[in-house]
Amino acid sequence: MKLTKRLHSCVQLEKDGRTLVIDPGAFSEPDAGLGADALLVTHEHPDHFEEGRLRAALDANPAAAVWTLRSVAEKLAPAYPGRVHTVGHGDTFTAAGFEVQVHGELHAVIHPDLPRVTNVGYLVEGSLFHPGDALTVPGAPVETLMLPLHAPWNKIAEVIDYVREVGPRRTLAIHDALLGEVALPLYGTHVANLGGAEYTRLAPGEAATL
Repeated sequence: MKLTKRLHSCVQLEKDGRTLVIDPGAFSEPDAGLGADALLVTHEHPDHFEEGRLRAALDANPAAAVWTLRSVAEKLAPAYPGRVHTVGHGDTFTAAGFEVQVHGELHAVIHPDLPRVTNVGYLVEGSLFHPGDALTVPGAPVETLMLPLHAPWNKIAEVIDYVREVGPRRTLAIHDALLGEVALPLYGTHVANLGGAEYTRLAPGEAATL
Protein backbone atom coordinates (compact mmCIF):
# COMPACT_ATOMS: atom_id res chain seq x y z
CA MET A 1 0.00 0.00 0.00
CA LYS A 2 1.40 3.37 -1.03
CA LEU A 3 0.67 6.42 1.12
CA THR A 4 1.06 9.97 -0.12
CA LYS A 5 0.87 12.79 2.41
CA ARG A 6 -1.21 15.75 1.37
CA LEU A 7 -1.50 19.02 3.27
CA HIS A 8 -2.74 18.95 6.87
CA SER A 9 -4.81 15.83 7.65
CA CYS A 10 -5.35 14.57 4.12
CA VAL A 11 -3.71 11.33 3.01
CA GLN A 12 -3.95 9.35 -0.22
CA LEU A 13 -3.67 5.55 -0.24
CA GLU A 14 -3.08 3.46 -3.36
CA LYS A 15 -3.37 -0.32 -3.77
CA ASP A 16 -3.94 -2.52 -6.82
CA GLY A 17 -4.48 0.49 -9.06
CA ARG A 18 -7.18 2.05 -6.90
CA THR A 19 -7.06 5.18 -4.75
CA LEU A 20 -8.57 6.05 -1.38
CA VAL A 21 -8.41 9.61 0.00
CA ILE A 22 -9.09 10.56 3.62
CA ASP A 23 -10.12 14.07 4.74
CA PRO A 24 -9.59 16.35 1.72
CA GLY A 25 -10.41 19.49 3.69
CA ALA A 26 -9.99 23.21 3.16
CA PHE A 27 -6.35 23.13 4.33
CA SER A 28 -5.46 20.43 1.80
CA GLU A 29 -4.64 21.02 -1.86
CA PRO A 30 -7.59 22.07 -4.08
CA ASP A 31 -7.14 18.86 -6.10
CA ALA A 32 -6.63 16.60 -3.07
CA GLY A 33 -9.68 14.47 -3.82
CA LEU A 34 -9.31 14.23 -7.58
CA GLY A 35 -8.54 10.77 -8.89
CA ALA A 36 -10.02 9.04 -5.86
CA ASP A 37 -12.13 5.92 -6.24
CA ALA A 38 -13.29 6.29 -2.64
CA LEU A 39 -13.21 9.12 -0.11
CA LEU A 40 -13.50 8.93 3.68
CA VAL A 41 -14.32 11.94 5.87
CA THR A 42 -13.84 11.84 9.64
CA HIS A 43 -16.00 14.83 10.62
CA GLU A 44 -17.59 18.08 9.57
CA HIS A 45 -14.94 20.68 10.47
CA PRO A 46 -13.72 22.51 7.36
CA ASP A 47 -10.07 21.50 7.68
CA HIS A 48 -11.28 17.90 7.18
CA PHE A 49 -14.42 18.38 5.09
CA GLU A 50 -14.60 20.86 2.22
CA GLU A 51 -17.71 20.24 0.17
CA GLY A 52 -16.28 21.63 -3.06
CA ARG A 53 -13.33 19.24 -3.03
CA LEU A 54 -15.61 16.25 -2.51
CA ARG A 55 -18.04 17.35 -5.20
CA ALA A 56 -15.15 17.84 -7.62
CA ALA A 57 -13.91 14.32 -6.92
CA LEU A 58 -17.36 12.78 -7.33
CA ASP A 59 -18.02 14.73 -10.53
CA ALA A 60 -14.65 13.74 -12.01
CA ASN A 61 -15.20 10.03 -11.36
CA PRO A 62 -18.83 8.85 -11.67
CA ALA A 63 -17.84 5.58 -9.98
CA ALA A 64 -16.35 7.27 -6.90
CA ALA A 65 -18.17 7.16 -3.56
CA VAL A 66 -17.93 8.72 -0.09
CA TRP A 67 -18.12 7.08 3.33
CA THR A 68 -18.65 9.43 6.26
CA LEU A 69 -20.74 10.23 9.31
CA ARG A 70 -24.29 11.57 9.12
CA SER A 71 -23.52 15.30 9.51
CA VAL A 72 -21.39 15.25 6.36
CA ALA A 73 -23.44 12.69 4.42
CA GLU A 74 -26.56 14.83 4.71
CA LYS A 75 -24.83 17.65 2.83
CA LEU A 76 -23.81 15.47 -0.12
CA ALA A 77 -26.30 12.63 -0.44
CA PRO A 78 -29.14 14.51 -2.21
CA ALA A 79 -26.88 15.38 -5.16
CA TYR A 80 -25.22 11.96 -5.36
CA PRO A 81 -27.85 9.29 -4.71
CA GLY A 82 -26.40 5.90 -3.86
CA ARG A 83 -22.84 7.22 -3.71
CA VAL A 84 -22.70 8.67 -0.17
CA HIS A 85 -22.66 6.11 2.64
CA THR A 86 -23.29 6.92 6.31
CA VAL A 87 -21.12 5.03 8.81
CA GLY A 88 -20.57 4.98 12.56
CA HIS A 89 -18.57 3.31 15.30
CA GLY A 90 -18.34 -0.46 14.84
CA ASP A 91 -19.15 -0.49 11.13
CA THR A 92 -17.00 -2.32 8.59
CA PHE A 93 -17.07 -1.88 4.83
CA THR A 94 -15.03 -2.20 1.65
CA ALA A 95 -14.22 0.98 -0.27
CA ALA A 96 -12.36 0.74 -3.61
CA GLY A 97 -10.94 -2.61 -2.52
CA PHE A 98 -9.74 -1.32 0.87
CA GLU A 99 -11.11 -3.00 3.99
CA VAL A 100 -12.15 -0.36 6.53
CA GLN A 101 -13.26 -0.48 10.17
CA VAL A 102 -14.85 2.53 11.93
CA HIS A 103 -13.78 3.50 15.44
CA GLY A 104 -14.82 6.41 17.65
CA GLU A 105 -17.82 8.67 18.08
CA LEU A 106 -16.88 12.18 19.26
CA HIS A 107 -14.43 14.96 18.46
CA ALA A 108 -11.89 15.73 21.18
CA VAL A 109 -12.78 18.49 23.64
CA ILE A 110 -11.64 21.91 22.44
CA HIS A 111 -13.19 23.69 25.43
CA PRO A 112 -16.00 22.64 27.79
CA ASP A 113 -18.09 25.58 26.55
CA LEU A 114 -18.01 24.30 22.96
CA PRO A 115 -20.31 21.42 21.99
CA ARG A 116 -18.55 18.33 20.67
CA VAL A 117 -19.34 17.23 17.13
CA THR A 118 -19.28 13.63 15.99
CA ASN A 119 -15.98 12.21 14.72
CA VAL A 120 -14.99 8.78 13.46
CA GLY A 121 -11.60 7.21 12.81
CA TYR A 122 -10.81 4.71 10.06
CA LEU A 123 -8.67 1.58 10.38
CA VAL A 124 -7.67 0.72 6.81
CA GLU A 125 -6.55 -2.76 5.79
CA GLY A 126 -6.28 -3.70 9.46
CA SER A 127 -3.04 -1.74 9.72
CA LEU A 128 -3.32 2.05 9.22
CA PHE A 129 -5.43 4.18 11.55
CA HIS A 130 -6.55 7.76 10.86
CA PRO A 131 -8.32 9.06 13.99
CA GLY A 132 -9.56 12.39 12.65
CA ASP A 133 -9.79 14.93 15.48
CA ALA A 134 -9.75 12.59 18.46
CA LEU A 135 -7.31 10.44 20.37
CA THR A 136 -9.36 7.31 19.76
CA VAL A 137 -7.72 4.02 20.65
CA PRO A 138 -9.10 1.36 18.28
CA GLY A 139 -9.80 -2.06 19.68
CA ALA A 140 -7.33 -3.63 17.27
CA PRO A 141 -3.57 -3.62 16.63
CA VAL A 142 -2.26 -0.68 14.59
CA GLU A 143 0.83 -0.88 12.42
CA THR A 144 0.81 2.75 11.22
CA LEU A 145 -0.81 5.53 13.24
CA MET A 146 -1.64 8.78 11.47
CA LEU A 147 -0.81 11.09 14.36
CA PRO A 148 -2.56 14.46 14.90
CA LEU A 149 0.55 16.41 15.80
CA HIS A 150 -0.96 19.78 16.73
CA ALA A 151 -4.45 21.17 17.18
CA PRO A 152 -6.47 23.54 19.39
CA TRP A 153 -7.69 20.42 21.21
CA ASN A 154 -4.38 18.74 22.12
CA LYS A 155 -1.00 19.25 23.73
CA ILE A 156 2.23 17.38 23.09
CA ALA A 157 2.05 15.35 26.33
CA GLU A 158 -1.35 13.99 25.25
CA VAL A 159 -0.01 13.19 21.78
CA ILE A 160 2.91 11.25 23.24
CA ASP A 161 0.68 9.33 25.65
CA TYR A 162 -1.66 8.54 22.78
CA VAL A 163 1.16 6.91 20.83
CA ARG A 164 2.12 4.89 23.89
CA GLU A 165 -1.46 3.72 24.41
CA VAL A 166 -2.07 2.70 20.79
CA GLY A 167 1.37 1.08 20.52
CA PRO A 168 1.91 1.26 16.74
CA ARG A 169 5.12 0.26 14.97
CA ARG A 170 5.31 3.66 13.31
CA THR A 171 3.64 7.07 13.43
CA LEU A 172 3.20 9.46 10.52
CA ALA A 173 2.44 13.08 11.36
CA ILE A 174 -0.81 14.68 10.21
CA HIS A 175 -2.82 17.70 11.39
CA ASP A 176 0.31 19.82 11.15
CA ALA A 177 -0.71 22.83 9.03
CA LEU A 178 -0.80 25.15 12.04
CA LEU A 179 2.83 24.50 12.94
CA GLY A 180 5.64 26.56 11.40
CA GLU A 181 9.04 25.29 10.33
CA VAL A 182 10.57 26.24 13.68
CA ALA A 183 8.05 24.23 15.72
CA LEU A 184 7.76 21.13 13.56
CA PRO A 185 11.17 19.62 14.47
CA LEU A 186 10.58 20.35 18.15
CA TYR A 187 7.26 18.51 18.19
CA GLY A 188 8.68 15.67 16.15
CA THR A 189 11.67 15.24 18.43
CA HIS A 190 9.48 14.91 21.51
CA VAL A 191 7.24 12.32 19.85
CA ALA A 192 10.22 10.37 18.48
CA ASN A 193 12.07 10.35 21.81
CA LEU A 194 9.14 9.66 24.10
CA GLY A 195 6.40 7.93 22.09
CA GLY A 196 8.03 4.53 21.84
CA ALA A 197 7.41 4.17 18.10
CA GLU A 198 9.16 5.16 14.89
CA TYR A 199 8.20 8.73 13.98
CA THR A 200 8.13 10.21 10.47
CA ARG A 201 6.79 13.42 9.03
CA LEU A 202 6.36 13.34 5.26
CA ALA A 203 6.39 16.60 3.36
CA PRO A 204 3.23 17.30 1.34
CA GLY A 205 3.46 15.22 -1.84
CA GLU A 206 6.00 12.83 -0.36
CA ALA A 207 5.12 9.13 -0.40
CA ALA A 208 5.96 6.00 1.57
CA THR A 209 5.29 2.31 1.01
CA LEU A 210 3.61 0.60 3.96
